[in-house]
Amino acid sequence: MTLEEYKQNYKTRYLAEEYERLLREEEDLKNLLASDDGMKDLAEEDLKNLALQKDTIWKQMEDTLSGSGAKDNGGDGNSHEVVLEVRAGAGGEEAALFAADLASMYEKYAAKRGWDWKRLDESLSPLGGYKEGVFEIRGKDAYDDLKYEMGVHRIQRIPGTEKSGRIHTSTASVVVLPIREHEEVAINPADIEMEFSRSGGAGGQNVNKVETAVRVLHKPTGLVVRCTSERSQLKNREKALALLAAKLRIMKEEEDAKNSSLERREQIGTGDRSEKIRTYNVLQDRITDHRIKKSWHNIEKIFLGGLEPIIEAMKNQTSTSEGEDLDSAEDSDE
Repeated sequence: MTLEEYKQNYKTRYLAEEYERLLREEEDLKNLLASDDGMKDLAEEDLKNLALQKDTIWKQMEDTLSGSGAKDNGGDGNSHEVVLEVRAGAGGEEAALFAADLASMYEKYAAKRGWDWKRLDESLSPLGGYKEGVFEIRGKDAYDDLKYEMGVHRIQRIPGTEKSGRIHTSTASVVVLPIREHEEVAINPADIEMEFSRSGGAGGQNVNKVETAVRVLHKPTGLVVRCTSERSQLKNREKALALLAAKLRIMKEEEDAKNSSLERREQIGTGDRSEKIRTYNVLQDRITDHRIKKSWHNIEKIFLGGLEPIIEAMKNQTSTSEGEDLDSAEDSDE
């Protein structure tokens, strides 16, 4: 691929721009070398370093796109790469602990499916719960399964810190964003503001001493995304921009749906982030999905990643609803 082609792809755009910057710096050094023999040794050493940096970035661009179509998308319109976000809602510390339970449930389900799971960013509560957790999941049919999890989840249980035995009701929200090979949303570089900082937590001296963490602000919408998972600033920047593109696309789709005055959204998995989709009643060992009015028992097994019966029920209900809609449309045509 050419440099211009890499610039056109959202996954490699900023790598390509960094490559262009190195080209300009290389040209300046060559001009300096031609005009000042006294700088020869220093300039030649810098040119060697620039050549190494260029080679590294070019290889990163090649690796980023090599086989991405086959790996990330199966050609069926479904995304096999998603970003899953969990956030604590109402309920203070207990809500953060519930958000962490949900994240653990999805991680275990991903492991059962053979999917790759990676933490992109996290904000922990004092007791180790998630104020917010952002994760990347790669695997066949990842979005096709997890899209039903989007919405507000509610739990009713007696927290371990509750001495009087009072039942607490807490909530956490889940957002699932498909990351597709070709995002349709164009991001104007002038609309974004980037900040770089040191990544916290485990990861060795490089992660803690080098400014690898990336924070991206999209000024027109106020959206902010962070990525701290990679040891390379360029890779964190690439992931942050991919996540921003996915969020902007979701916003555009939601706005389009509102503008078209749709009388009826999809019966299941509308993606409305305020939608209360499921209740986990620990004392009664029951999980109820309010969209299809169906319940399951054995919460402990489900929290260990046993989501299969819930997801299958959601898929079956979706298929039934789509079939009924098709029959209704055919009847109206007659």
